[in-house]
Amino acid sequence: MPMKKLLILSPYDGFSHGFWREGLAGYLAGEFDVTQSTLPPRFFSWRQRGNSLTFAQKPELQQSFDLLVATSMTDLSSLRGLNRHLSRVPAIVYFHENQFAYPGDNTEGLVERQLTSIYTALSADRVFFNSDFNRSSFLAGATELLGRMPDGVPSGIVNSIEAMSSIVPVALDIDPVKSLGSSGTRLKIAWNHRWEHDKGPGRLKDIVTELIRRQVDFELSLFGQQFSRRPAEFDETLEMLRVSGNAGEVGFVKNRSEYLAALSTHDFVLSTADQEFQGLAIQEAMASGCVPVVPDALSYPEYVPDEFRYGNVNEAVEILLGPRAAKPPSLDRYGWSMIGPEWTAALRGLLPE
Repeated sequence: MPMKKLLILSPYDGFSHGFWREGLAGYLAGEFDVTQSTLPPRFFSWRQRGNSLTFAQKPELQQSFDLLVATSMTDLSSLRGLNRHLSRVPAIVYFHENQFAYPGDNTEGLVERQLTSIYTALSADRVFFNSDFNRSSFLAGATELLGRMPDGVPSGIVNSIEAMSSIVPVALDIDPVKSLGSSGTRLKIAWNHRWEHDKGPGRLKDIVTELIRRQVDFELSLFGQQFSRRPAEFDETLEMLRVSGNAGEVGFVKNRSEYLAALSTHDFVLSTADQEFQGLAIQEAMASGCVPVVPDALSYPEYVPDEFRYGNVNEAVEILLGPRAAKPPSLDRYGWSMIGPEWTAALRGLLPE
């Protein structure tokens, strides 16, 4: 009997989306005949609104499929209208993030993006979120937005999305290791996020300032993608680190094995994020042996114990000055052995009897 045909769509295939897509396709390859279709992660607003038009013309989408998995960036309602043969294919929409919980004041086109994400969720048979924080903030945001619509809003929309939703995190592709840490006396800290405003550059600068003020013997490595346009605090922090002699490795490590090996030489991994729907960078560092130091907010309380979460700069510094030999919290439930069967069961459950 031929394998059922599965289509995976990722219209803004950035690093985390590509990581999820490749991992899922690899895990399901023995169960399904998988076709993947992606679009580059650029021109965000245009891509978010125009991806259905672009996808509609792609040759690989013209064949017949038994199942569909699409990220929440997909304008699924429009895509089903433009590709009529996809309109009845059972679908799962995967939310890496949502348009209701981003910090900042960039509100241009926001309502349209938020409404489109609601349409996409309603067009699916199942809706997966990568964390409870992601789901709860989406449902709360959708409730508030629909409550502002002057009329014509059917009742029960948010309840229906909630009823078909589940928490299915992005799975880690590495096995947790024993805490390695640094071999010397100097405290080694990793900060491994995109150099963008939602990753808390101001908070990072404040923590570094306090560590230097206390004359802590530390080394901070700044990993993560850098961009030509970035908040000034990043360069100011880097300059402080270099002047004080506290700068570690700086720059994006493209080779994954080298990156994970570099993480394993650090004692702590630090997050200063204002937005984090799962925290894959922190989880990878934890699996590589780093003790997390994260804000007491966002998705972090779902897998980081109280003693490693902070509410202000001084609390963050106190955690960093704590035991360096502590073993990172367990991430067993984020492995493919736990998450993979959830995908297989959900997809097979959507197939007709």
